[in-house]
Amino acid sequence: MPDDAAASRSAAEEESAFSHPAVDPDSTGTYGDHPDQVIDFYAPRAEQIVGVPAPLVVVLHGGAWRAPYDRRHLSPFADFLARRGFAVASVEYRRGSVLPAQGGAGPVAGRWPDTFDDIAAALDALPGLVREALPQADPRRTVLAGHSAGGHLALWAASRHVLPADAPWRTGASATLRGVVALAPIADFEVAEKLDVCGNASLQLLGGAEHFAERRPYADPALLLPTGIATTLVQGRSDLVVPQAVAEAYADAAAKAGEVVGITLLEDVGHFPLIDPVADACAVVAEEIAQLAF
Repeated sequence: MPDDAAASRSAAEEESAFSHPAVDPDSTGTYGDHPDQVIDFYAPRAEQIVGVPAPLVVVLHGGAWRAPYDRRHLSPFADFLARRGFAVASVEYRRGSVLPAQGGAGPVAGRWPDTFDDIAAALDALPGLVREALPQADPRRTVLAGHSAGGHLALWAASRHVLPADAPWRTGASATLRGVVALAPIADFEVAEKLDVCGNASLQLLGGAEHFAERRPYADPALLLPTGIATTLVQGRSDLVVPQAVAEAYADAAAKAGEVVGITLLEDVGHFPLIDPVADACAVVAEEIAQLAF
């Protein structure tokens, strides 16, 4: 159990990250008929070199795949990236129902297969939507970035070409990406469940204990390696929400599969500073994205 000081610091970090007002996008596009099947677009705010398109960052929000948390809480982070010169696409997707999980007090995490359907559909529709909404963007310099549960989805989206052959989301080739930057991702479901990350959220995402083993090969990034795509994990050493051990387990799995995954560990940083525009950790995240994008 975390001590009182660690818990207090974690709470203060969360309060800071959620204290910023939501930032409206420049435009919003749809990739389906459901109200959650939308993508917000933020044009680069920084002055661009004439004739040089901006790198595109596709961001996927966290919140344990649960309904109360939508893309709006990540909008200050999206705006932060836009002010650093990136074109940004912030993807919404269907999350868990508003009803409590069986035996639990909070909403259930995720929907099977809807959450995965949406991420696949959004990424497939993105090139066409970007051409219309973000003419300043260079899709050839696309980086996927996600926080927490969104970090899981970013890693998963980059691994669709190595999904099992019968997976409906499998693609014939790897995505055209410069790389993935996953922020405190729920990247290894076995370790996450052992640590009870977000109240067994990954177990709920896959439909409960009766489906966990059969569905995990289709959903767990730690089982979908190597991807052949440059990947960096950014992790706070003091993270009490998704502990460092989860990111390290994914990096270890990648190494065993013959792939090098970078992992940037930040001292005295918890879960939320990674997406908090006023935190030093957020600037580190932007630099990690730039390292892949430029």
